[in-house]
This record gives sequence, structure tokens and C-alpha cells, in this order.
Amino acid sequence: MPPPGVCLEIMEVRHRQDSHGSVTSPKNFFNQDYQHLKQYCLIKGVRYIDEMFPPDHSSIGQGLLSPSDQARVEWLRPAKISPNPAFVLDGVSRFDFGQGVLGDCWFLASIGALTFQIDVLKQVVPLEQRFDDNYCGLFHFRFWRFGSWVDVVIDDKLPTLNGRLIFVQSKDQNEFWPALLEKAYAKVCGSYKDMTAGIPSEAMMDFTGGVHICIKLSQPPPDLWGLLCRAGKANALIGCGTPQGETPSNVLPNGLVQGHAYTVTGVKEMMSQGKLYKLIRLWNPWGKGEWNGDWSDNSPLWQTVSFQDREKCHTVCNNGEFWMTLEDFCKFYEDLDICSPSPDFLDTNSCSKWKTEMYFGRWVAGTTAGGCLNNKDSFWTNPQFRVKSYSEKEGEMLVSLMQKPDKRNRHLVQNLHIGFSVFEMTEQYKAQVGKFPASFFNTNAPVAQTKTYLNARDVTELLTLKPGEYLIVPSTFNPYETASFILTIHSKEETLCYENSGDHKYEPVEVPQKVRNAEHDESKRGVFRQYSDKYEEVDAEQLQKLLNDNILKGDLKSGGFSIDACRSMVALMDLSITGKLNSLEFIRLWNKVVTYKDIFFLTDVSRTGMLSLSELRNALVAAGMRVGDDMLNLMALRYGASAGHMTLESFISLIIRLDCMQKIFKQMSDGKAMHLKESEWMYFSMYT
Repeated sequence: MPPPGVCLEIMEVRHRQDSHGSVTSPKNFFNQDYQHLKQYCLIKGVRYIDEMFPPDHSSIGQGLLSPSDQARVEWLRPAKISPNPAFVLDGVSRFDFGQGVLGDCWFLASIGALTFQIDVLKQVVPLEQRFDDNYCGLFHFRFWRFGSWVDVVIDDKLPTLNGRLIFVQSKDQNEFWPALLEKAYAKVCGSYKDMTAGIPSEAMMDFTGGVHICIKLSQPPPDLWGLLCRAGKANALIGCGTPQGETPSNVLPNGLVQGHAYTVTGVKEMMSQGKLYKLIRLWNPWGKGEWNGDWSDNSPLWQTVSFQDREKCHTVCNNGEFWMTLEDFCKFYEDLDICSPSPDFLDTNSCSKWKTEMYFGRWVAGTTAGGCLNNKDSFWTNPQFRVKSYSEKEGEMLVSLMQKPDKRNRHLVQNLHIGFSVFEMTEQYKAQVGKFPASFFNTNAPVAQTKTYLNARDVTELLTLKPGEYLIVPSTFNPYETASFILTIHSKEETLCYENSGDHKYEPVEVPQKVRNAEHDESKRGVFRQYSDKYEEVDAEQLQKLLNDNILKGDLKSGGFSIDACRSMVALMDLSITGKLNSLEFIRLWNKVVTYKDIFFLTDVSRTGMLSLSELRNALVAAGMRVGDDMLNLMALRYGASAGHMTLESFISLIIRLDCMQKIFKQMSDGKAMHLKESEWMYFSMYT
């Protein structure tokens, strides 16, 4: 059983700080270690079978094959499919494979682009893998997944019908790197079925872990040709897609397929009859089916170019690859996606290098999911990031926002509409500590923002900003939508970036101070004795009745404190570790409960008897506790109801635990870190 998600998240942060999850030190997907598994198989003399992606119908997925075909599927190792299996034969090429019955042209188009960038390909596909003496049916591949590189282990059992591969198929039946790569990515997506339909940029990002820009070819940038040329020289993967038609995969009279992904495999300027043409070479991942217009394989225009250009570029072969002009490309294609390990291709200045900062955050309904600027009252609650540029001149900044799915199976992921706004800090707010209030956004317009909110995996904008300080606010279009995200900031200038949720200056909430005296305490002891045992102590069951009958009487919205909440309070307030509270410990608890009850109703400005999660911020401040967005989100998820509110009992339980945990840390730490032996940690965590 894996540790809880909060623990995993802390481990993830630590691993990133130690470069774990980098391309040179990838994480083990599903904690499967390739070297350890291989060593085990070799020692035992067995062929590996992957329990996490087993060779059965669950890995294919529902509805991809007919029931009759599904029943006839055989999972075979390469040696049972071909006489002389090899991982790679004569290098890797886009012409090595063709699409099978799986609708993953977007993925295969990305592989086609990958074959042009051998350095990038080696990161994804370890080419040293062999069917040799150390063969044990085990292979591995590497992908970048939402901020971290992962090493994905698979067995080499492949789904077949009548001895033939069902999905991607190599032109040479002895070559298996395409089929094994596809299987590894299917494992990452959840199943083969989960790879149906997509856009090339998704896989290209997972191959590079770098920068993605999407260009709408109906409105291309003026320097589109220069951008393509630079991208080709910068280890970039380039893909594109045609517009959707009335029917999927419909072949047009010009030979292009509607709603289909293609790979850009080359660019070249060609002189013909005294005119310079800008030509783009494209490849259809079907391995056949080509454009038949100007500069196609059979176009007479090839007879008008030099012998050298014709020899180098022109072939007459239905291999799915063809040339067309830049103008026709923009006319017949819809999107152009460029994914590169770095943003260097974006400009012609290669002297200065881009620097990258990456931040992981979360929108949580009711606390930090404020929606877009249309939502005046809640936009400010979104995560905020401060960026200060130390440059003395205007510079470019590339900002990318990617949403991170909370579902393993790709087909279950529903992308939200996401975007971001950039604000310049005015002098009035430069000294602001912590989160900027609603008043800032009501009086300051963004100096830059995403053109539109897209339900895409990521959105990116290249911004030109003058020196100064800025605030970047990522958001979903609608408020109250929960999701995780990655914000990446690339800049050539020296910048200081940090998340901005620290101490915020909220409107003060006046909490009446109770006057404590001996008479009041004696009255509480009298109530306490009515419920306590002969030793004048109460356990959790007695405490539950005492609190609900006396302190929360008349203010209950959900039945009062649960027995689990009372057990937790006993553990937190129990100084003698008896599992019970004596009168002194109880009075301390009583005073806390009454104080937090007063804060609850003072900050419940909507007068619903419930605390909205947005009101939770002020309630915490009124209690003298300031927390960042991440902790606020956790509190909302752990103690809030699904309807987006918090009951009085949940709020009191939360605030007592938070108060105790802060005091424990102060007592057991040096103010910065706390070191515990395993026995101490278990003793402390299992009781409190």
C-alpha cells in the first residue's frame, strides 16, 4: 500500500530538489525498477510478466475490439511472432512502421518527428536494448509526465490476432521498437484504448519535457518560416493537423485526410523558374496516402528545379511523405505544434540562454479556484506568482500553464478551460506582503494574458515585458473547479519568481475577549463532574456527549462532534497519555472550543450557520493563524463538505489540530526543521 498522497507530494518536492525525476535520473513508474527487475529475472531464469500492465483484456481496454476479436487475442513475445526478432534494425526511421487498428495517429506522428532528433530519441528509447543473452522479456522507455521524467517498464508480450500484431506494425516483421514503445505509452495512458484520439503535441511534450507552442495557421505569425527553420535546427519535434470533417479520417480529393495528424519532416527553399518557393515536407503516419497538389510526388514542378535539388528531395513513392508550399500548408492545415527541449528556437539571439522556473500549484473549489477576471469577487483567491525582472531593457518571457490530471486513465481526463493574466505592480502595491486583494484587480487591468481560455492540456504565451515587477495569476475560466497545474516561466533576463500566498492583510475581525475567572472555571468543573467517571476524567464517548449537550447545543448543523473527532481532541489535549481528559485538560479544551465557536459565527458573514470555504481564510486569521494556499487547500479538502462549506464542528476540530501541530513543531524543532527517530515519529503520529 503506497503512502498517502500528501506524503507522496512532499516526497515529490524533495525528489525534484535532488534532481530526481530529471532526464538523467528519472522516477520509476509504479515504483518498478528496471535494473532490479532484470537482475531478478536473470537470476531466476524467468521471462518477465508485468503485473501492473498485464497481458490481458484490461490492458487493451473496453470497446476497442469486437467481442469476438477480443476473445481471440493472443499475447505473444516477439520470438513467437517473427523468426529473428530485433529491437532496432538499421537505425530508426519514420518509415519503419505503419498504423494499426488503434486510432493513435497523433502518437505515431509524434514518433515520426522523434526519429529526426536522435539525441531526443535516445532519451525516450534506450537503444542499447537487445534480444541477446541477457534477454528476459523486459524493456523500458522514458517519458516526461507533468513535470517529471519517468522510466516505464513493460514486458514484451504484444497483442496479436492470427499471429499478427493488432496495433502499430513494423515494415520489417523482425523490428519491434515501435510496438514496444507504443505499449509503454499505452501503460502510461492506462490502456491501448486510452490512446484513441489526441493531438501530436501531447506525445511530443512527453518526448521532450520542454516548450510547446501552438500556432493557428489561419492567423500565422509573420516570421512563421523563420520559426520553422530555427525549430528544425533546435532538436524540436514538429507536428500539425488538418481540420475535422463531417466523417472521421475522410480522404479529400487533394489526398489529405480530414481530422488527421501529420509530422513536419523538413523545410527547404527551392528555386523554380526564377521564383523562390518555401516548401514544407510532411509525413502521414499511415505510411501511405499523400497530397496530390503542387510539389506532390507527381507534380511537373519538380522538373523546373536544379538537378541537385531534385536528386536530394524528390521521390516518387507512396510512403506517406510529400512536399507542399508554405501557402498551401497554411491553407489546408489547421494547427502547427512545435515542441522543443528549450525555447532557443523562438528568437535569433543565440548568445544568451533561457532560464526556466517551474511551479506546482492547485485550484481548489471554494478556496483557490476563483475563476477568470469576470468573477470580480473571487478572482483574487486564485494562486498568485510574483516575478521581478532585474533587466534594464525590455525583454521576452515565455509563460506556460499546464493542467495536471487527477485520473490515471487518459480517456477519463476532462480538461478545464485554463488561462492566465499578468499584472504590472503599481508603486502602491510594491510593498504588499502576501496575496493581493480584490481591490488591486478591480483597479488594475492586465498588461498581458492568454488570448482565450482553452480546454487544452497546456496554454503558452510569449510576452514582451518592460523591466519591473509583475503578478501572474493562473486560473480556470469558471470558479469552483478543482485541478492541479504546473506554471513554467522561461526568461532570458535575470528574474526572481516566487509563489505569493504568504501572509495576507485581511480585514480584521474583532473577537471579543472572554474574561476568565475562578467562578467561571468552577462552573465548568461542575458541568464536567456530571459526565466524568469516579476518577473525574472523561473519555471520548463522555466528551462527545458533554460537548454536544452543553457547548454546541442549539448551534448544530450536522449532528454535533463525531466520536472520531472527540477521540482526536482527547489525544491532542491529553497531557498524561491516559486516553482521558482530567478537569484541567477539559477546561483548556472548553475555552478553546468556545473561542473558536465565536470566531466561526463572527466570520460567517452569510449567516448560514456554515462557513463557506472562502470565509475560512478570515476565520483562520481571526484565530491568529496564517497559512499559505497549499495548506488552505488541504484543510478545505480534509475538513470541508462536498457542498463547499464547513460545519462548526469541523472548523473547531480543524483549528484545534492546527494549533496543536504548530505548538508541537515549535517545541520539537529548531524553528526550521524537526528530526525524529522512527519510533518517535510512529509514537507521535499514531496517537495524535
